[in-house]
Amino acid sequence: MARPRFAQTSTALTIIILFLLMAASSMVTESSIDEKTTEAPTSARQGSLDVDCSGYKFEDLFDYNFASFDILLGDDWATAQMSAVAYVNGSNSATVRENLDELFDGTPGGNNSWMSTDEREAVRAIGPECIADMDTRLGIREGLPHRGGVDWNDLEFVKDGIALDEVNLVPANHPEERSCQDLLASSDCKEVPVTITDDLQILMFTKEDETHNVRFDQLPNSGSSNFTLALNVTNMSSAGLVLTFPQLQGLRMVNSSIQDDNMESTAMPAPVAEYLPDGRLRVTQEVSYLPSDYPAIRNLFLDFTTQAPETNEVPVWTAEAPVDGTVIPYTVGTRDLVAGEVTATWASDDSGWALECDFGEQMPADLWAAGLTEDGSLFLDGPEAPAADEVAEAECSVVDPFGAVSVETRNWSFAQPFTAEAVLSEAGDSIEFTVTPTGVVSEISISAHAHQSNSMGEMRMATIASDPSTIALPMDGLAPGMVMVMGQAQSNGMLDYAFMLDFGLEKPSAPPVIEVDVNLDGTNATWDASYLKFTLQGKVLDPDGESVEMSLSLCGYTTNDFVRSGPIWEIDVNIVSCSSQNPPVTVYDITLTATDESGTMTTMQVSVPDPYASGGDDTIIEPDENSEEAVPAASMMATLAVALLGAAVVSRRKDQ
Repeated sequence: MARPRFAQTSTALTIIILFLLMAASSMVTESSIDEKTTEAPTSARQGSLDVDCSGYKFEDLFDYNFASFDILLGDDWATAQMSAVAYVNGSNSATVRENLDELFDGTPGGNNSWMSTDEREAVRAIGPECIADMDTRLGIREGLPHRGGVDWNDLEFVKDGIALDEVNLVPANHPEERSCQDLLASSDCKEVPVTITDDLQILMFTKEDETHNVRFDQLPNSGSSNFTLALNVTNMSSAGLVLTFPQLQGLRMVNSSIQDDNMESTAMPAPVAEYLPDGRLRVTQEVSYLPSDYPAIRNLFLDFTTQAPETNEVPVWTAEAPVDGTVIPYTVGTRDLVAGEVTATWASDDSGWALECDFGEQMPADLWAAGLTEDGSLFLDGPEAPAADEVAEAECSVVDPFGAVSVETRNWSFAQPFTAEAVLSEAGDSIEFTVTPTGVVSEISISAHAHQSNSMGEMRMATIASDPSTIALPMDGLAPGMVMVMGQAQSNGMLDYAFMLDFGLEKPSAPPVIEVDVNLDGTNATWDASYLKFTLQGKVLDPDGESVEMSLSLCGYTTNDFVRSGPIWEIDVNIVSCSSQNPPVTVYDITLTATDESGTMTTMQVSVPDPYASGGDDTIIEPDENSEEAVPAASMMATLAVALLGAAVVSRRKDQ
């Protein structure tokens, strides 16, 4: 399908102006601020720009291989949050980079067959304005099922709620990367050829601190009557569409259809409707449009109602559900208590089900609430600081999306089975974990261990009845730093309680241990033949298992030229750095330093006697006969010969 050349549109012209202004603004110096000019301030001109991308669709700008669109309708039935991720691979990524580069034709670095980081930032800056002008291609209409292209309540983008980002548009450290060649480029600007085929992603989402990025005319009946939702999927080559509706009892999808040029089509699979554990309806649709389908106009229609189905089975509890009187344990500050894969086995209904819990007259009843989250986890909301022994009694029922309620109810008690505190042991090698039962259950079996994200200490177990008990949790094998207590509590009549408790504890770092080898003669150093350097060897270990860096200091100079193999180290020490010392060095005092990853340091002093000084006058170092040290003797003989010759000359003159 032919695509428009973006550089020829009013959108491109506007973006060009914006990019030029952004580039020019970076060149303003302090001295130029006071200069008078007839032009309007840069910021004012930027603020007045109106990027016009009317008529464009997401697919016109980004030739993706697959895209996911997630639309969450708001509880007000007038706004929505839309997120999109376009995955662009291989040759398509080169096409997208080329399109964006052409978009900046006439600007510094634009349309030069290179995609720069400056262009990338410009895309991020003007993206929300451009997308705001686009058509969402979504419409909604209340009433009987509707088909056709008129009388739709269109969903529109909201500029202030849109955020745009990308991944790998300009790959970092790419082999073909270079500094931007344009004189107006920013100082750190980098660019890559548009022809590279590195995969990239384009992301659209709701801006932080905003509640929506799409709006439409509020449905008069807030979805409680029949309505149809339509989507134009023309040119959406391969995509996944997810629609999530507000919680509304009885809402269901009753029909769907796909039309190509207003004719029924089977080009795409039927949508799938499901109810989330929190009671909301979610519809998923696989979308496809082959190049051979062009220029057919393809529309998807989804029909919804809140009318009860002709038949509806009542949801029922299963044998896996907690029985009456079960204690469901919780920790203050932890909302999700039981995982979704566990609660999914508690009840059964063909249309899905949710959990409703009534805390009755318990005070303060309005502060307690329990149910299922979107992923099915059992949650509990309650007071910020309930009493340790406070028990929240609830009567819970299973409810299906159409209001059918289970015949039986379950009475559960939400409670804290124990309170806990923890401190480091005096030696710092373990956690003293103290557990105090609250009396909710008669006896608790606890297994716990010191825990870090990638490692865990040895498990310890204890059975506790009514009195506090302290469990020592070893920290062997854990790295220095933050450490928590993780474990599980079990008791008759209580759901298994998995806990992760943060007491703000940190395992201290143990210092490295340095060892220096001793020779058979009792010395540490092995001198070479020149006696200008010696070798030290040994081992370095860290009790925490961290890596260790080593350094050596001698006569004010420091080096880290160690040869390392596991814990074994070796280093050649040159004494030239000590040659300028006055008085001369007779003992070389060496400082070895070992520093682990936590910054804990160990130093060790090693003294190496100078072999010349240790022997005194009794030690004679025989010089090599072929060495240059024999030259001074020859020079002395020559001097003596000259002196004798001079004396002979003087004597001879006197005789004359």
